[in-house]
Amino acid sequence: MEVPLSTSLTVVPGDALLAASEGFSAGDPYAIGLFFGGVALLAAIIAIPRQRERAFTSAIVYLFFGAILAGGLAVLGIDLLDPFTDATVIEHLTEIAVIIALFSAGLKLDRPLNWRGWRSAAVLLGVVMPLTIGGVILLGMGLLGLSLGAAVVLAAALAPTDPVLASDVQVGPPGEGDEPEPKFALTAEAGFNDGLAFPFVFLGIFIAGQGGTDWILEWVLADVLYATVVGLLLGGAVGRGLAIAVSRLHDRGVLVPQLDGWLAMASVLVLYGVTEIAGAYGFLAAFAGGLAFRRYERHHEFHGRVHDGALTVEQFSELAIVLLLGSTVTLAGLGVPGPGGWVLVVILLFLVRPLVTVVALAPLRMPLAERVFIGWFGIRGIGSFYYVAVAIGSGALAVGEAELVYWTVVACTGASIILHGMTSTPVVKRLGL
Repeated sequence: MEVPLSTSLTVVPGDALLAASEGFSAGDPYAIGLFFGGVALLAAIIAIPRQRERAFTSAIVYLFFGAILAGGLAVLGIDLLDPFTDATVIEHLTEIAVIIALFSAGLKLDRPLNWRGWRSAAVLLGVVMPLTIGGVILLGMGLLGLSLGAAVVLAAALAPTDPVLASDVQVGPPGEGDEPEPKFALTAEAGFNDGLAFPFVFLGIFIAGQGGTDWILEWVLADVLYATVVGLLLGGAVGRGLAIAVSRLHDRGVLVPQLDGWLAMASVLVLYGVTEIAGAYGFLAAFAGGLAFRRYERHHEFHGRVHDGALTVEQFSELAIVLLLGSTVTLAGLGVPGPGGWVLVVILLFLVRPLVTVVALAPLRMPLAERVFIGWFGIRGIGSFYYVAVAIGSGALAVGEAELVYWTVVACTGASIILHGMTSTPVVKRLGL
């Protein structure tokens, strides 16, 4: 029997129809986020395999894509992420991206651990980074009018070479055997100095938040010596232990090769978690763990698969974070650093880092072209956002200084992504690296 249309409608309660009409909402922020996330993921899948064919990196595209997203969200009146109220979110998202990149960097390096082989990295860590920090402190106080504490935070955030965005100028996968000195130096520097910058971040926080000098001994013992030494030791010990376990489980058929890529994620989370529980620097542990993992049965084929898994996650997290951070950019924010902030960026990228590097590496008798290469590609990136998010989350910085520090980091990182991203492939090809 055919039911009339009017009769069929009466079986649906009126309040249910009302609820349905009120519950539906066009332009839901979550749905918009899913849409852009899907588009970004699709673009990444297309772009990553062809990245080396172009004269620019995918991060440049994602930076502009994020800026366009920011403009669209502003028109819709949607706040996707606030760099100050959501500092903890930024801290944890960038944290994951950096530790994966650090572990991956450790897996790449096959060079024996001796002074002769690691001299260039030692100079970059022991000479170039401290001098760069000192230079940015002076620039921050002189050009931006920052207090000493805020200037130290800014300098610490901008000092490290980023392990995520610098992957294009680093050595290749494990087992290739070709480690040109410039690429090796940048890889080793990026691996170690992300953790070694942490004491300076805490130094800035202590100066800004506590003042005086009563805390200096505690800072030296706890934040410099203990956290650094324990981070390296725990990373090395746990990394080697994980490699031994993986090797034996493979030999017994417990692990299947198809899942080796996931071992990178599992390993770095274990490494980082154990070290942070012990109150030491997890960034150092992630890199040291990758080095130790690689050095156990280095000819075993699982090393390549573990590295490939780490590299895949690293690349996708890099583009996702760049997109997300790009979506926080506003014209008003870019104006916060003022002329002084943009001058600081230019001086850091074009003068301080390159000149200090060229001079510091001269005693190693390295060709000038290679020293210039290392000096130019001191890429600033995701690690800088992590450090500034930690400082903002601590509450030690005054609101005005926190904004000035954050937007100066945005300016420097954005300029670095564009400048270094456009020059990395042509320069690498020109030097035959």
